[in-house]
Amino acid sequence: MARNGYAKGTTSGHQTTVREVKPKAARRKGASSKRTLLCREIAREVVGLSPYERRILDMIKTGGSAADKRVYKFAKRRLGSHKRAIQKREDIKQVNSMQRARAAGA
Repeated sequence: MARNGYAKGTTSGHQTTVREVKPKAARRKGASSKRTLLCREIAREVVGLSPYERRILDMIKTGGSAADKRVYKFAKRRLGSHKRAIQKREDIKQVNSMQRARAAGA
């Protein structure tokens, strides 16, 4: 906010020009780089699913209407938090849909 040179008021204080401040590096914390995403994708392709992820995939394939809730509860027990469990469930659902698409195409 620009200063007006007066001693009182919301814009009180010595008049200065506002500088453009470069954003801190910490602002991009948590954002994945292209290289990291590529490495993770290759690792997933080579290594495959872990045993508990295979179990989740099996639950999704065989489960009926209540499969989502069961998968969520299982993932939450293994991963420890609500957010991680929901993210894992969505990831494994995506893996399942990709497998189905590959099978339909072949």
